[in-house]
Formats: sequence, C-alpha cells, structure tokens
Amino acid sequence: MKLFITGIGTDVGKTIASAIITEALEADYWKPIQAGDLENSDAHKIQKYLTNAKTRIFDNAYALQTPASPHWAAELDNIRIDLKKIKEPKSKNHLVIEGAGGVFVPLNETDCVIDLIQPDYKVIVVSRHYLGSINHTLLTVEALQNRKLNIAGIVFNGDENPASESIILKKTGLQMLGRIENEPYFDQNVIRYYADKIRATLLELS
Repeated sequence: MKLFITGIGTDVGKTIASAIITEALEADYWKPIQAGDLENSDAHKIQKYLTNAKTRIFDNAYALQTPASPHWAAELDNIRIDLKKIKEPKSKNHLVIEGAGGVFVPLNETDCVIDLIQPDYKVIVVSRHYLGSINHTLLTVEALQNRKLNIAGIVFNGDENPASESIILKKTGLQMLGRIENEPYFDQNVIRYYADKIRATLLELS
C-alpha cells in the first residue's frame, strides 16, 4: 500500500501525521521534495519519532536549500524540478509519501504537488482547524476528486471542532481516519500512542 500524505496548506501537521502513519504500519517513508531546513528535515524528524526497526527512510529526490515554495527554492539553487527525475523508491513494504505544502504548491512553471500523486496511491488529507479551514479542506478534496485520485480519508489535527468536522465529512463523503489532539509536545511515546490508535483503520485501507 502506498499512502500519499497531503495537507490543506502549510504547517497543518503533515509530518506528525506521516510519522504516526509510518509507525503504525512500520512502513517505509519518502519525501520526494524537501525545501530548506536540510539539517533538520522532515526525514530527520520522522527518524527521531519512530521506534520500530522495520522502517526505511529514502532520500529526497530534491533537497533544496531555501525554505520556500519548491519552484522558487529550486530556482535559487539554479535547478529545475523535473518530474521525470523523481523516481519512486522500490520497496516491498508499505510506503508513506509526504508531499510539500498543499496540492497546488508549484514545483516548476507547469507542475504542482498534485502531479506527484500516482494512480496507485491512496491520498490522506491532513486538515487543521482554523478560520477558513473548511473551505481549504473542501477545495483540496475537490481538486483530488477532479483528478480522479483515490482519497483514503481525512486526519484532523488539533482540538476537536465538531461543527467543522461534521460538515467536511458530510460534504466530501470521506471517512475520518483519526484525530491528532493539540498535544504540548510530540516524542516517540506520543507518536506510538497515536499509531496504536489508528493502526486498525489504516490496515483496512489495504
């Protein structure tokens, strides 16, 4: 099973969700494009959060120096992101693939993050509650549906908001795969706690 983790925007909790899902499935992990923070990248964070001995973390296809939109970070590095050069790593394990920002974050003058999502991927949308997040979540889901991509469900991150969650789930027809509470911190124990909670639901997707 290949799970692509995307968010409704930046800083909504994709990496924490990716760590929990990776730990739950003892899956392999791959972030095709990392922009900035190379000494403490998302792959480094994932490695720090995991306790299982099975996960393999694959190298980024592009590791860019500047924390910015990938198209601009690449231009500053004097390169162009080429989708043909982004080769999915070979794995016999489950594979968790983490996107960058939201689905329409540009990678170059023509391609966006959504263009990384392959037909055999199951997409998990990470939504965080804030003013405007209902709109951002529905737009993300509609964009994925317009491409006829397979959406596995939604993970809500942050304090529970029944009014927002119920209307999102009703309008999209998607299932809630889990909720990550607004924890004071995340470490291996917290990640493992959530991994244990979501494991059975994730295994039903395969």
